[in-house]
Amino acid sequence: MKVQLQGQQVRLRISEAELARLQAGEVVENLTRLPAGRVLRQWLQVGERPQPVLLADAEGWGCLLPSAGLAAYVARLPCRDGLRFCLPLAQDAAETVEIDLEVDVRDSVRSRGVPRR
Repeated sequence: MKVQLQGQQVRLRISEAELARLQAGEVVENLTRLPAGRVLRQWLQVGERPQPVLLADAEGWGCLLPSAGLAAYVARLPCRDGLRFCLPLAQDAAETVEIDLEVDVRDSVRSRGVPRR
């Protein structure tokens, strides 16, 4: 998983193999080891809730993706558009984090072929 951060926007790009792991119920993660034994972790997992959930702890953060939303996105692959979520930081807060999940288009074309028009 490739992670790109800028302010309150997060772009996550995964491979077809990582997508298959997500669909199989596994966790896909990016792990960065830092000095003093610290770790910075970002992870994705599919959940049964209708909306995505953003979770954070001392090691990083992760997102539970809605299975129906992911399935609808997978049905469109390969495509350049990602699966986009705008998640509030707290229940009543106006501040949000925008997450854009994309399956690498080149990898998707290699695996799935070019879509017919």
